[in-house]
Amino acid sequence: MTENLLTHLRHVDLAVPDYDRQLGFYSGDWGLTPVEKESGISFLAAEGSPEQYIIRLRRADEKRLDLISFGAATPEDVDLLAQRLASAGVQLVSEPGKVQTPGGGYGFRFFDCDGRTVEVSADVAARKHRRVEERESIPVRLSHCVLNSEDPGRTRRWYEQHLGFRVSDSLCVPNGPDIMHFMRISPQHHSLAFAKGPHVSLHHVSFELRGLDEFMRGTGRLIRAGHQMLWGPGRHFAGDNAYSYWRDPHGNVVEYTTELEIVDEDTWHPTIYDATTGESDDQWGTANPIEELMKGQAVNDPDHGVFVAPPV
Repeated sequence: MTENLLTHLRHVDLAVPDYDRQLGFYSGDWGLTPVEKESGISFLAAEGSPEQYIIRLRRADEKRLDLISFGAATPEDVDLLAQRLASAGVQLVSEPGKVQTPGGGYGFRFFDCDGRTVEVSADVAARKHRRVEERESIPVRLSHCVLNSEDPGRTRRWYEQHLGFRVSDSLCVPNGPDIMHFMRISPQHHSLAFAKGPHVSLHHVSFELRGLDEFMRGTGRLIRAGHQMLWGPGRHFAGDNAYSYWRDPHGNVVEYTTELEIVDEDTWHPTIYDATTGESDDQWGTANPIEELMKGQAVNDPDHGVFVAPPV
């Protein structure tokens, strides 16, 4: 496993045909703040986060995951990572240079082993943000992203080898396939996870709320607004976080979460959870069966962006 030069998850960028409807969802009931808009592209921030934006929406003919972006501490770390990836035969989409999105910075892009575009950047200007107050049920920040892979074990090993991710916990079937690997680059239990799927696609994007009360208020607000909760509310074993899962207008699964576990690097040992037991899904026993989430929702459509760099 290589040295970790990444610091955190910055943003997830989505391309969608029904751009106006998607923008209305994220800037409306979901609770994000539009901060900048270009022709057919919108950047949405979380009020409690210093990141310039945590979701980018782009108008496109086909739905796809444009890219996932991570932070690095310095431009020197960006250069070092680019050199390491190129030397290892990883296909770079762009060489390190000036980032042309809000906040600027210095970064580059590359394809992971499944063909997703990944961006790493440093020196991005911090956004003026604020404290999210008690009972204010809007996202504080981007929590994590889960990706579908035909071989999550292979994808896990690639991210360990090339980007320095560490496995926190796993879901597996006894004497069977890997179901999910939860991966970290910081004490946060996971910034990424890789799930078993029939094709490469986005599994879900997760948004952190201030606390349990704000999480439940946000969940209730979405129910009152007529959105169908796919799964929840419950509390995971892996990560120990509360969850409720929803669907955006283009069928991407999104999660409200809070209280994701913080790992003690000196004492942490990964747990392998048995995915065949219901108790591996929900500590509280309050959520509906996970099958209601998995029936075509978290599988998502095949990603049309595999080994195809986004135009912006």
